[in-house]
Amino acid sequence: MALTDADVQKQIKHMMAFIEQEANEKVEEIDAKAEEEFNIEKGRLVQTQRVKIMEYYEKKEKQIEQHKKIQMSNLMNQSRLKVLKARDDMIADLLHEARQRLAEIAQDPAMYSTLMEGLLLQGFYRLLEPKVTVRCRQQDVEMVQAAVNKNIPIYKEAVKSNIVVKIDMERFLPSDICGGVEMYNDNGKIKVSNTLESRLELMAQQMMPEIRVALFGVNPNRKFTD
Repeated sequence: MALTDADVQKQIKHMMAFIEQEANEKVEEIDAKAEEEFNIEKGRLVQTQRVKIMEYYEKKEKQIEQHKKIQMSNLMNQSRLKVLKARDDMIADLLHEARQRLAEIAQDPAMYSTLMEGLLLQGFYRLLEPKVTVRCRQQDVEMVQAAVNKNIPIYKEAVKSNIVVKIDMERFLPSDICGGVEMYNDNGKIKVSNTLESRLELMAQQMMPEIRVALFGVNPNRKFTD
């Protein structure tokens, strides 16, 4: 049976509707796939950037922490240096005060005379030379000569040897020092400094650990005391 024009048109419309439906479904499928791929790519990019941002801020945090540690270390070092400077200043003031008190010894003739005798005799024993030159303050010449005369027999008896002592009358020790003497062998190459300042300095060096403990207490970080 032959198809009428109406039947043909109807079938054509039916086929067109089917094709259109298939096309729409295909478009929807493509759109859905594209959306899925877009979301996947977007998620990947977001995650990548998120990791980069986290790494950036972790790096920044580490830099800040390191900077804080450096600053803290610098502040601690500065504070430590200030404490050490203050301690050194205190010790310097203490030694300055001791030197001022030391100068008062020369104001007491009896005490200074006895001290001078001890300084000279100690110098003789340290030099152990047959000829000794003594240098002193100009104002102490008379006292030194008396101490020398008193000590020569004592020295001779102790070491069983003669000694000739000369006071240097051309070069005197500065008059503003606290006192004491310098002693030389015959050629001047060996020197014993027994001025009150040198004795104070020597004593301060020897007793510095005890002085620091007395002033500042025991240092817990110090392993050795000498």
